[in-house]
Amino acid sequence: MRPMRVSVICTVLNEAEAIGRLLESLAGQSRLPDEVVIVDGGSSDGTPAVVMGYADRLPLKLQEARGANISRGRNLAVKRANGEVIVSTDAGVRLEPDWLAHLTAPFEGQTAGQLASGCYAAAGFFQPDPQNAFELALGATTLPLVDEIKPERFLPSSRSVAFSRGAWQCSGGYPEWLDYCEDLLFDFSLIECCGGFAWAPDALVHFRPRPSLSSFFKQYYRYARGDGKADLWRKRHAIRYATYLLALPALLALSVLHSPFWLLALLAGALAYCARPLRRLPALWQRFGWLARGWAMLLIPLLRLTGDVAKMLGYPAGLRWRQRNRARAELHWRRNFPSGRRYG
Repeated sequence: MRPMRVSVICTVLNEAEAIGRLLESLAGQSRLPDEVVIVDGGSSDGTPAVVMGYADRLPLKLQEARGANISRGRNLAVKRANGEVIVSTDAGVRLEPDWLAHLTAPFEGQTAGQLASGCYAAAGFFQPDPQNAFELALGATTLPLVDEIKPERFLPSSRSVAFSRGAWQCSGGYPEWLDYCEDLLFDFSLIECCGGFAWAPDALVHFRPRPSLSSFFKQYYRYARGDGKADLWRKRHAIRYATYLLALPALLALSVLHSPFWLLALLAGALAYCARPLRRLPALWQRFGWLARGWAMLLIPLLRLTGDVAKMLGYPAGLRWRQRNRARAELHWRRNFPSGRRYG
């Protein structure tokens, strides 16, 4: 039986300073990919030249698709790939040496024909790789630890996911009408087709969190705007609006008009909201001194607030887009989810 062929795909745009990190770790894999397909969205910083500098160490295919968004780039990469198993990752990440071996292990034993036509998918994991106190706090605030994951409910990022060619065909591919949250909709389609993901927690990817408060705000604004466009997580967003626009003003009013002891309830709620990020910090801060650890603890409430404000502003922007493009968005659900099941 011919061994399965594995294609690693990635999209890039002006990643000249970061792409080497990924390619170095790909070249050092214990199980090397049979090919690496990279789609460039029209870089102007010399990214293609940096990529091709690794042509003697990796079986590279580079395609330019100027103006393509991430979904379009990934779909083009899959079409260009020859492998029966497609593994997706992102520029700038650092892969553990056994990442590809762990992520493709669930596909072992399947024939090339089965992988080409059948539905199989595997979820890897990702960890923050902070370089300073701000990134340490942000990683703890926004990313779960592996022991928090319930595999049957985990939705992998496309920086560490694998799927058979048959699964990609069944899913309809990444939704090219969506600029953010596209990997979530793709995950939902894979679940619809494959029934779920094989869990590969040792397929680890390390990446740096956003380096500043403004870039974090922009990131979460765009994520929430994507939620609105894709009609995801209605209940989560409703709870957030109720908390900030109803519960918080009510507690403040009670504190002023009735008793200052209501401030204790407000403080207790804030501490509970920050408890999980604070519990994560010790697992991430081994390389940091006490000063950085202290700063990270103090930054967590600010990051929680910033992320929530960004989401509350981004979500209605996405809903407005959805109202103007309802037919296009609903077509995706009708085509990919004929059972009528809705997620989020």
